Amino acid sequence: MCKSFVHVHNHTEYSLLDGANRIPKMIARAQEMEMDALAITDHGVMFGVMEFYLEAKKAGIKPLLGVEAYVAPQGIQHKKGDGEKSAYHLLLLAKDKEGYRNLCHLSSIAALEGFYHKPRVDHELLRKYSGGLIATSACLGSEVCQELLKGNYDRAQYIAGMYSEIYGEGNFFIELQDHRLPEQARITPDLIRISRELKLPLVATNDAHYLCKADSVPHDVLLCIQSGANVADEKRMKFATPEFYLKDQAEMSELFREYPEALENTARIAEMCNVDFGKQRAPMPRPDVPEGISDINYLRELAVKGLDRTKEPEKAMERLEYELGVIEKTNFADYFLLVREFAKATRDRGIYFGVRGSAAGSLVSYCVGITDVDPVEYGLTFERFLNPERISMPDVDMDFEDARRDEIIQYVTDRFGKDHVAQIVTFGTMGAKGAIKDCGRVQGYTPQETDRLTKIIPTAPGWTLKRAHKELAEFRQLVESDPRMKSLYETALTVEGISRNAGVHAAGV
Repeated sequence: MCKSFVHVHNHTEYSLLDGANRIPKMIARAQEMEMDALAITDHGVMFGVMEFYLEAKKAGIKPLLGVEAYVAPQGIQHKKGDGEKSAYHLLLLAKDKEGYRNLCHLSSIAALEGFYHKPRVDHELLRKYSGGLIATSACLGSEVCQELLKGNYDRAQYIAGMYSEIYGEGNFFIELQDHRLPEQARITPDLIRISRELKLPLVATNDAHYLCKADSVPHDVLLCIQSGANVADEKRMKFATPEFYLKDQAEMSELFREYPEALENTARIAEMCNVDFGKQRAPMPRPDVPEGISDINYLRELAVKGLDRTKEPEKAMERLEYELGVIEKTNFADYFLLVREFAKATRDRGIYFGVRGSAAGSLVSYCVGITDVDPVEYGLTFERFLNPERISMPDVDMDFEDARRDEIIQYVTDRFGKDHVAQIVTFGTMGAKGAIKDCGRVQGYTPQETDRLTKIIPTAPGWTLKRAHKELAEFRQLVESDPRMKSLYETALTVEGISRNAGVHAAGV
């Protein structure tokens, strides 16, 4: 048995309504299976990469960061016809920080310029941003596999050779999968032949979309929610077998016993991937500081000038010097100066704004015009905002009046450049009521049946299905007394809280 197998092709809940793996549970399962490394390769996006990285590091598992990209062979400008069938899969993993940056470039371009049904890249972009990356031929949806399924061996071999040339010797792998699908069995000999003829390494994967075999049923429900189909519909999109789960090393060794090198190469890929963000801080844009003066000295100059805003300037001076000392030690002077610029620009335009949270405890913020509450007068503590013993990024949470928020976003865009400003993504998740309604709809329940459960659950925040079952006698009795309601409840439990869709945050920039 291969004792060093690593799953390098996995989908989390951020492969929206397709992957069902919750990141903490997936990491925990890898720990149970004593795996030293694990990959995240969601469909076309990198939404879950940082959460995955931090969870894996916390668990002592090496995080392998990647994406299963959608490739448009005719170019991302081609946006005609059935977009669903004109984008092929390609698995990409970052070897180092250059590779991670290239993944970010590709992901951003795919969403902003290449989007057509899905976020897409093309061969030209893959060449441009190939540094530091490993690629594999991916699943049945890839260019190589699709050509083999059509009987075009020479074309499939040409495409594999092209990708080998793009990513360099030893960086393009022929991926083997076995989910007991006849199509996979049919093309595996050809994939092996391509590997041998072009001297390309093999890699075995299981394209995990859910955690355990039993999760195939709720995953099927998730696919139906995505496509709007009914579970009973035989012609709908579905996974033909329940084999797309995070298999243990013994299962994978048995499955690929004829290709031990494909199993061993998973560990080889894990060794090749070494993206470590360490404790580095994201670089700040340069604040507007007069020439010849340092950030901290300019901040001190502004703060001392603004000290007369306080009722007792002499008494506040000692505290001001203490805060400036902490800011200098933690090297956050540039951050304070940048936030001051936002506040000044907002005031100059006559736009109302407010600052929430612990930032109100900073005298420096008050003196330079970021906040309007004197922390000395009200006895507010600075350490809640910035603590020298636990250095973490300060967070000045600024709210602007709704009707004129666009003006501030435009100011920031003009000031720093549109390539350096982004609005934050937000994810719609399935709440308790939504999970019941969605699962009920695709499983053939009538609206009247799902309403029997959902109407019992209060509309207030914080209500989960488990809480409703525990605290609401009427809900619990209905679930326990009716097998049909119990089945709906148990299915809804499996998808509750999962990410359903992505959107633009209303205010986060």
